[in-house]
Amino acid sequence: MNEMIFKDKVAVVTGAGGTLCSAVAVELARLGAKVALLGRTVAKLEPVAASIRATGGTALLLSVDVTDAAAVETAHRRIAQELGPCTLLVNGAGGNRNDAVTTPTEFQPAEISDAKTENMRGFFNLDPNIMLEVIKLNTVGTLIPCQVFGREMAQQGRGAIVNFASMNSYRPLTKNLAYSLSKAGVVNLTQWLAVYLAPAGIRVNAVAPGFFANERSRKILMTDDGGLTARGQNVMAHTPMKRFGEAQDLLGTVCWLLDDERAAFVTGVTIAVDGGFSASSGV
Repeated sequence: MNEMIFKDKVAVVTGAGGTLCSAVAVELARLGAKVALLGRTVAKLEPVAASIRATGGTALLLSVDVTDAAAVETAHRRIAQELGPCTLLVNGAGGNRNDAVTTPTEFQPAEISDAKTENMRGFFNLDPNIMLEVIKLNTVGTLIPCQVFGREMAQQGRGAIVNFASMNSYRPLTKNLAYSLSKAGVVNLTQWLAVYLAPAGIRVNAVAPGFFANERSRKILMTDDGGLTARGQNVMAHTPMKRFGEAQDLLGTVCWLLDDERAAFVTGVTIAVDGGFSASSGV
């Protein structure tokens, strides 16, 4: 995919400072798009913008909390003024919290007894308010950009949206209840919007990344010497391709879903990019 298939189109990428969406943003710029980089931390967006500009691309970086509708609308107005109307939206903002994750992988009687240690956090000890923050970030943080930029697409009668789901959307991983709940919601939102927005000429799809190598996953899945933790070994045992994904592995799928020519009749789907993880029972 070397041609300028997105030439002069305006693409908005949320979570653009992250490992995966920074690579997506750079690729969209390489393919001709003018890219608005949205994220909470400007310091993480600056190197992405610099990379795009270094090759002659156009990048506008904006510090935005995607769960704040007013802030997203303010960003929209600036993007429209400086780059033009948006026709491509990648909703990559999202995340998890350590204190929304259980420490055991299954129920242990200690979690409901006086013997529970301070560091033990089972299902019955999870704070619903902390879980709600994770659910809000991943669901509302996808919904609001779809409303704000989707309205602009509807006015033009065209557009493409790609949301970021997860393996957790279909196979809830142990410990990650709030994250799994929210990412399942992203798939449902994608399907609902695809049906609702079809008359407006807007296609809505999603990708479901498997286990990709980034700062957070390395701490969980890999040891300091580059080996695998017990959880990393378990993941690898369920991944037929026997490796973690790299950001470049996502680009073809995301760009195809955004392409109104190659994916003109594709809407409402979530595509796994996971090295076969979702197809493997591990047996």
